[in-house]
Amino acid sequence: MPPSEYSFRLQKGIVGGFAPPTPDYVHTVTKASNNTNLLVASAFRQDGTRQLQDALPKSLSATDHDALVDELHSILKELPMESPPGSEDIYGLNTSIAWGSEDLEWYNGGPQGCGGGTSDVQATDEQKAKFKRAVDIVNELASKE
Repeated sequence: MPPSEYSFRLQKGIVGGFAPPTPDYVHTVTKASNNTNLLVASAFRQDGTRQLQDALPKSLSATDHDALVDELHSILKELPMESPPGSEDIYGLNTSIAWGSEDLEWYNGGPQGCGGGTSDVQATDEQKAKFKRAVDIVNELASKE
């Protein structure tokens, strides 16, 4: 069972070079403790543009998606974060997930702009596969009607 209140965000496009990264899309899912629904907001960048365009927000039944959210929560509890923060995309997917709830604050990132370097923590192949599954879960939730 996932926490009664949480929020998570996925961003595709986290690694920058000389300039900061240009996200391809961002999905945000929020569940308030006094609400029975998940609020889902997404923004997408059209090819050839630099700006994200908001899609219409939607609402999903939280109980219908508890199993997916619980799986995501369980995966993130087991995964390492890069150290120092923002030093390296240790999962190699150019994607970040940020999770916030009473029992877990988790975030992975990548180098932005001229920053970066090497993380003191590296993900194993098994951890990379679990992170890929976490990304798939968020994308699946964001694509639901």
